[in-house]
Parts: sequence; structure tokens; C-alpha cells
Amino acid sequence: MAETPEPQTRCPRCGTAAEPLQEYCLECGLRLRRPGLVPALASGWQRRVRWYPGDWIWPSLLALVVAILAGSAAILWTREAESAPRETLVGDTSPLPTLSATEETAPTQTTPTVPTAPTRTTATTPQPQRTKALVAWPQGRSSWTLVVASLPASAGRKAAVAKARQALNAGLTQVGVLDSSEYASLHPGYFVVFSGNYDSLSEAQDAASRAAQKGYGNVYARRIAS
Repeated sequence: MAETPEPQTRCPRCGTAAEPLQEYCLECGLRLRRPGLVPALASGWQRRVRWYPGDWIWPSLLALVVAILAGSAAILWTREAESAPRETLVGDTSPLPTLSATEETAPTQTTPTVPTAPTRTTATTPQPQRTKALVAWPQGRSSWTLVVASLPASAGRKAAVAKARQALNAGLTQVGVLDSSEYASLHPGYFVVFSGNYDSLSEAQDAASRAAQKGYGNVYARRIAS
């Protein structure tokens, strides 16, 4: 029996067709699917069963599994405690040795304490921190990247560089600035702040999810072609 193909969805902003698991619109960059484990589980449920109770089902199932595991562990621990042999500790009842008169009057010898030399500490000179540098887009390369911001050319390249350094300090990698007028796949007249250089759309979308965790949830994947 042939499998029924999954229906395509459309972007609510521009109407472009999109795959069911596609996270971003390839035309306008709008986020079509929320990242995370719960949305992925919900999407898999809905592809197989039309009725979906809601996102509350996942934490409820997790709590049930934890309760079952905790109950099983408690039962095993109780059985091991009951089966362990009970031992009664009996103290030593032998008589204590008696000391002779010489041993009773002998003075107690003490060991003299030898002073130790003070430990010398060497002061270390703090090393200057290296400033993170921006990168340039590889000449002649056509690949995917993340668009962090697009500033009009009238704002100046200095403003775009400031945006790029903010993204670099936030933890984004391979951050740089390019002039959209130099690339056929971009609208001219903008300074584009980009992050990363990826061979496929799926790699770029994974990087967009990581960027969202660092406070950049509005980034989107874009193919740069000369």
C-alpha cells in the first residue's frame, strides 16, 4: 500500500509553499515552526493521529514515567533491606591491662615542632585579552548563512559593524558585514550582518536554533550567491 504524501503548508506572510517540518520560509525567512523537543513531538503525533490532546500530554507522560521508576526503586530497596541479615554487635568484654608503677610515673615525651619556611608566591602578569575579529564573506562562494540584521546603506557601514560586534560578543560565530549590492541574490542598497557559512539549508536552520538560545530569535537563513 503506497504511503500518502504529507500535505504542504504555506507561509502566512508571503504564501510560499513549505514542507511540514520546514522551520523557516525560504522566500521571506519567517519562522514557520517553533524550535524545541515539544513542538517536534507534537508535529510527529499530528502526522500520525488527527486528534491531539495538547502540549500538556508530554510533561504528564514524563511525570508518570518518573513516578513508575521511583516506585520500582522504592520496592527494590525495601526488599533488599528486609532480606539483609540482622547482626548484633557485641563489645569486647576482655579485662583492661594494668600498668606497672614505672609506666604510671614515666613522663610523657613530646616531639618538638620544627618551624617551616614561608612559601613564596610569584605574582603573575595578566595577559591582555584578544579582541574578537569580524570575518569577510569568501570571494566567489555561494552558500547559506544567517542574516542577523539588514541596515540601509544610508545608515553607514559603521552602524552595521557595531551590530556585528554585538552579535559576536553574544556568542555567534563567523560574524561579518557585506554589501548587498555586490551579490546577485540580495537586494541592493543594504549592509547585511551575517553569521556562519553553511553548505545546506538544514545546517543553517540548526545554527538559527542555536542563535535563538543566545537571544537572536529573529535571524533567518539566506543563500548568498555572487
